[in-house]
Amino acid sequence: MFNSDKVDFQDYPFQGLTAEELCQHAAQGESQAETELVRRYGQLVRACARPLFLAGGDSEDLLQEGMLGLLTAIRGYNPGRDAAFRTYAEICIRSRLLTAVRAAQGGKHAPLNHSVSFEPPLFDGTNAHLFPSVESPEDVIIGREELKERLDALKGQLSELEAKILPPYLNGLSCGEIARRVGRSQKSVDNAIQRIRRKMARQSSSGVSSES
Repeated sequence: MFNSDKVDFQDYPFQGLTAEELCQHAAQGESQAETELVRRYGQLVRACARPLFLAGGDSEDLLQEGMLGLLTAIRGYNPGRDAAFRTYAEICIRSRLLTAVRAAQGGKHAPLNHSVSFEPPLFDGTNAHLFPSVESPEDVIIGREELKERLDALKGQLSELEAKILPPYLNGLSCGEIARRVGRSQKSVDNAIQRIRRKMARQSSSGVSSES
């Protein structure tokens, strides 16, 4: 659906523009600007969705929900507000993912409903008014510390290769990119990711925490 990998971006007219400038072009109906933003922030979408994939399996639908969140950010971003586009985009993506997970679970809460960021927290509680069209930043980051504890506990169960693969995988890198980074074949990386997912799923179902 949202596959920008096949687009030839050589001599692309919007490559040198900032995300904020691209949003202005997209608001004027220039579809190439929107396509460039989707290309640039595809890794952010994967990074937001990956912890949920670990818990819930191979859900391409969830990745598409994240892409829809990115499109919401592109089409709703207001450069006059005191927030960078990336900040606003992450809020929209995570909010869309949360909504999709909650809908799939019939509104039931699950400890892995929320993804974890390896970056500093985006919000200090003072700028929630900037995002009236999505769930509040506080709601989006609920459960982050709990999930971080589960991921920390998971790391103790990983092999050396799996431990190397987990951080770049959660940061949204593709199997090919991870394979080049760790010096292993793409098939080896993919197999390790599947093992990580199974371990995370077992830990979640058994209620294992970092204190056990």
